[in-house]
Amino acid sequence: MVIERPLEGRRAIVTGGNTGIGAATVRALAAAGARVMINYVEDEDQALALVGDLEGDNNEARAFKADITDEAQVSAMFEAMDKAWGGVDILVNNAGIEGDREHTWECDVPTWRKVIEVNIFGSFLCSRAALARMVPAGQGVIVVVTSVHEVIPWSGYSAYTTSKAGLAMLVKTMAQETADCGVRVVAVAPGAIKTEINEKVWGDPEAAADLCTKIPARRIGRPEEVADVVAFLASDTASYITGSTVYIDGGMVLYPTFIHGG
Repeated sequence: MVIERPLEGRRAIVTGGNTGIGAATVRALAAAGARVMINYVEDEDQALALVGDLEGDNNEARAFKADITDEAQVSAMFEAMDKAWGGVDILVNNAGIEGDREHTWECDVPTWRKVIEVNIFGSFLCSRAALARMVPAGQGVIVVVTSVHEVIPWSGYSAYTTSKAGLAMLVKTMAQETADCGVRVVAVAPGAIKTEINEKVWGDPEAAADLCTKIPARRIGRPEEVADVVAFLASDTASYITGSTVYIDGGMVLYPTFIHGG
């Protein structure tokens, strides 16, 4: 039997939920029946417009501005969830930044540190707040958006790749800690996805063609293709999945240069 709204009544937070993969995830969770809080730190108009769209479709949604690297702001966001909906069932740690492209020996330390703070500390602070509620409740799902660069090096982006690899191990550790508590923790690792942040690549025909040579599927993915997997992992259909990374990358981690042999 197919359940049309498998997340009916669930309470979700999506960090960085007003743009790109985050916004697509908000829509997917809402379409599956969840009440969704959209976290944002910039572009408030986009967050409020998304709330309006969801409410227009008879879904419950709220927007909350919070810097996820700030412990007090994260606490305030989860307290707002408690007040609005009595807790949280789903956390999607989506917010993240790449930083500037620089070789490691050229890196600006504050910029390198900022990537680590947003990508790792932000996910840690939000996960800690969520687990403090989920573990006593005996239920909950955390989905962490990593990247194919949790396993693929990326020259010029040492902070980003380090942060994504670190998140993969954070997911495994939290999953191990909570597996007997009714809580699941999983990761999704997108490859090249058509979002605003990388428009300079997919918007340039030559650059897009070069990128597609690195993808066995020979195309760039859509945000909705990531969001649908997140919604599945958050549902009871995925109830026996924890501690794993699901790659949503058109085969990018399959070493496409070896397609024709070694």
